[in-house]
Amino acid sequence: MKSKKILVVDDSLVILKTLSQKLRGQGYEVMTAEDGSTAVSLARHEQPDLILTDVNFPPDAGNGGGVSWDGFLLMDSLHRMAEARHIPVAIMTSDDPGISRKRALSAGAVAFFEKPLDHQKLLATISQLFQKQPASC
Repeated sequence: MKSKKILVVDDSLVILKTLSQKLRGQGYEVMTAEDGSTAVSLARHEQPDLILTDVNFPPDAGNGGGVSWDGFLLMDSLHRMAEARHIPVAIMTSDDPGISRKRALSAGAVAFFEKPLDHQKLLATISQLFQKQPASC
């Protein structure tokens, strides 16, 4: 069976590295992005099986300012793209969980994780999500 691909999107290099190691240790293929524009490009071209994204990103200074991304704008952009609208998105944030969880789930997120992350819960949830996906995913 082909390993599942997960795109992790966060502006924190520590979180990207830690999550990448945890996920690879479980047999997943991992791609990372530090900003929304990179995430959209990777989603379009690499077709991950899941996107795990932070909510808050700093301004996209590396790309000349451009779009001021956040996890919700990222989800909205992905839902508008034929190549990526099928990709499930999970949100992770340190924002107020009461507000963010409701907003994330109503925007179409398949899961919500509070930071600091509970890695065991995150891995268990991802495993459950993949068990629910059709075999062709």
